[in-house]
Amino acid sequence: MVEELNPFKIAQEQLDKAAKIMKLEKEIHALLRVPKQILEVSIPVKMDNGKTEVYRGFRVHYNDARGPTKGGIRFHPEETLDTVKALAAWMTWKTSVVDIPYGGAKGGVICDPKKMSNNELERLARGYVRAIGRSFIGSEVDIPAPDVYTTPQIMAWMMDEYSVIVGHNEPGMITGKPLSVGGSLGRGDATAKGGMYCLREAAKSMGMDLKKVRVAIQGFGNAGQYAHKLVTEMFGSKVVAVSDSKGGIYSEDGLNYSKVMEHKNKTGSVVNYPGAKSISNEELLELGVDVLIPAALENQIRKDNAGKIKAKIVVELANGPTTPEADEILNKNNILDIPDFLANAGGVTVSYFEWVQNINGYYWSEEEVYEKLDKKMTKAFHDVMEAKKRYNTDPRMAAYIVAVGRVADAVKIRGVI
Repeated sequence: MVEELNPFKIAQEQLDKAAKIMKLEKEIHALLRVPKQILEVSIPVKMDNGKTEVYRGFRVHYNDARGPTKGGIRFHPEETLDTVKALAAWMTWKTSVVDIPYGGAKGGVICDPKKMSNNELERLARGYVRAIGRSFIGSEVDIPAPDVYTTPQIMAWMMDEYSVIVGHNEPGMITGKPLSVGGSLGRGDATAKGGMYCLREAAKSMGMDLKKVRVAIQGFGNAGQYAHKLVTEMFGSKVVAVSDSKGGIYSEDGLNYSKVMEHKNKTGSVVNYPGAKSISNEELLELGVDVLIPAALENQIRKDNAGKIKAKIVVELANGPTTPEADEILNKNNILDIPDFLANAGGVTVSYFEWVQNINGYYWSEEEVYEKLDKKMTKAFHDVMEAKKRYNTDPRMAAYIVAVGRVADAVKIRGVI
């Protein structure tokens, strides 16, 4: 039997399993299996060569029982509606598991930003905001943020376009903005930082000394880069392997963050880093390390390779890196897999802090942001571990039980069902 890799079917399968364990009411389960609403749009963009290209975009509101929906916007050549639906579902559980007053959403545009100029990207960003309009996004409706191949600059263009549409400045309609237009201190490394707080608590619970651990990081975008920097600075751990879309590198002596970044910035990849052995992304996952951090794309840990993973802790900074069948294998092998919508919730938590600051017009210091993030992530981790113990289940199902329970309560109390 071929393992299911459709991300939305995986998201539904995970929910179904949690619903069965927690004995969720049938009608609430049915409601939570599907998005509340989906918008699909066409975005005409005049290119630099004078021709017009029409791009296909999506925005999915999954559930808003706990508050306005929240979720990033991806610009990716292989974007699909099913991926966006899955990510919107996971955003619903992510905002709930860290107990912030949001629902879940996600957006995407099928395009290749690497082949577009800055001017073309700006026209696409503004066109996307015009297409989804003032009724589908806004500071009290749905608050987008950066995601794969979108940036703080793109968020600033989107905020500006939205402000033109509504006739007044509205920084709270989007997060992940540059500091000069209402961004929050601490946002840049928030996803990785939140994962590090979870790793710290997991290591404590297992009696593991993080100064002595070896770490492998798959994916070297924002989350992977900051994970390398922070796991070294915060804990003194040794990062022995990292990879990006072109391949990976391994060094038993450890990889220096600044030097790897210098090499990547110069060459465009971590590959061919001096003194390191070349490895594949697949080989990186199976290394004999203590901590594995998947920070790339979906479905990296599957039924066919989960049994070969030797790490004692997996910190999922990527969205959906582990399939349901792989989950069972990791749990059976006593590997503590901190699930994506807990491990990488630092980003949306600091996005929430940015929104709060925008609405109140009062901005916090970096220390305040990190202190508040630490409290949120630490409490969320222990909430999940308590559910894991209570229901005798794996960490992902425990996180689902916590998150789905809170959304279900909101649905019932509001009288939706």
